[in-house]
Amino acid sequence: MKLSLVLILCLFFSVTAVASNFILKSDTTINTFNKDYVYQVKKLQSEITIDGVIDENDWERAQKADKFYRVLPIDTGFAKQPSTMMMAYDDKALYVAQIFYDYIPGDRIMESFRRDFSFGSNDNLLIFFDTFLDQTSGFSFGVSASGAKWDGTMSNGSSISLDWDCKWEIETKHYDDRWVSEMRIPFKSVRYPTGSREWNVNFSRLDLKSDEKSAWAPVPRQFPTASLAYTGRMKFEEPLPKSKMQFSVIPYLLGGAAKDFEAGTSTDYRTDIGFDAKVGISSSMTLDLTYNPDFAQVEVDQQVTNIDRFELFFPEKRQFFLENSDLFSSYGYAHSLTPFFSRRVGLDAPVLAGVRLSGKIGNNWRVGFMNMATEETGENLARNFTVASVQKKIFTRSSLGFIAVNKEYFDVPSDTSMFNRVIGFDYNLASKDNVWDGKFFYHRSFQPDNPDKQYSQGAMLMYKTPHIQLGLFETSVGENYRAEAGYVRRTGYNFIGAEAGYTFVPNKKW
Repeated sequence: MKLSLVLILCLFFSVTAVASNFILKSDTTINTFNKDYVYQVKKLQSEITIDGVIDENDWERAQKADKFYRVLPIDTGFAKQPSTMMMAYDDKALYVAQIFYDYIPGDRIMESFRRDFSFGSNDNLLIFFDTFLDQTSGFSFGVSASGAKWDGTMSNGSSISLDWDCKWEIETKHYDDRWVSEMRIPFKSVRYPTGSREWNVNFSRLDLKSDEKSAWAPVPRQFPTASLAYTGRMKFEEPLPKSKMQFSVIPYLLGGAAKDFEAGTSTDYRTDIGFDAKVGISSSMTLDLTYNPDFAQVEVDQQVTNIDRFELFFPEKRQFFLENSDLFSSYGYAHSLTPFFSRRVGLDAPVLAGVRLSGKIGNNWRVGFMNMATEETGENLARNFTVASVQKKIFTRSSLGFIAVNKEYFDVPSDTSMFNRVIGFDYNLASKDNVWDGKFFYHRSFQPDNPDKQYSQGAMLMYKTPHIQLGLFETSVGENYRAEAGYVRRTGYNFIGAEAGYTFVPNKKW
């Protein structure tokens, strides 16, 4: 088993060496629906202090994004309360200033200071960055009126995972007629193409007192303001600095002693050592390493009472698995029928070691490779989990993906074979204007004796306009389909469904 880990590590470093030689051609996908909304980001001439006071000369020089369009309750006209956004940058970070004017009497609505706050319960700003110009993946940062942070990774054109956190600064101040924030986002905290001069961006404001959601680049009301199909563009005055290899390691050493004085037994000593490491091979490729990890600092799951016959789905919160997590978890239907669910790794046995490579190669390819080993326990054999994922962008925003999952058991009897494997492909449809959205996938499992009906297959097609919403859904799962490293609510069923809706605003004054 140790030999296999060494071989896998050698393979990993060989792949990363090749991947690091690929240079992404930046600024080649200028095809966003709102491409005429352009923000010119100027380089700093002096230092900006992150104190919530916008008094530096660079903010005077900065372009003002001060026309926000309503998104809800209707998507026509400008927002009632003015908003102003500004950006600047230096060689190390992006700086953002926000001024949200508030002329409506009453307290500003802020629920708590908790990070990754509830979006609909707080006055807030959200920013969406599409750093690779692919209109499918990116990063989101935000702040509530209380000054609470919001940060997450984006996938599938608008989905945001708030389990991802990074290091950045923010300060918020309140005045009688406005609330103001300043933020500093280090470039090393996000991924972007080498030599990048342009990103896609949008700013979103939720103002609960006026009951309005608005955005700098207009978004139709049937879509979230997080939709990367409707971002504007931000152009840097000079190319961003070339990303240096980033390396961070978090080691731990644990020791303890126990002695039963009443029984008079000898002292039992315990020692443990391990680490987590992250290597930024390039601005778009990341290598994660772990040995004997300690997940004691991971946020606990929310308590849920299960009153049905299906297994509960809990999101992944371990940092090792979070970056580019959609490369592994977006196959099939994420919360009901997916071939790989990272919470299976280490669920019933300690993790011994693992390596994980993920990121982009070129403009249109995303790759992910993971290998994890768990220890043998009194109830379970040692196991190895291997996952490989490749995604190719096609057309404007669609993608085709392939995944292979292998769960192998060690130290089994010589006349016994114990394994579970799944291979499959997914096609994700997303039109340029986001009106059409869909998915088709086919996965097949492999196990000893290979019985029939080891497939899972699904299809979905959605059509959304401001007034009409239509959807078709189909799923078929064989009774012998097994994805032991995945999440499968049930097997042996066929489903066909449809939905239709019509939305209108009855209040004529809008």
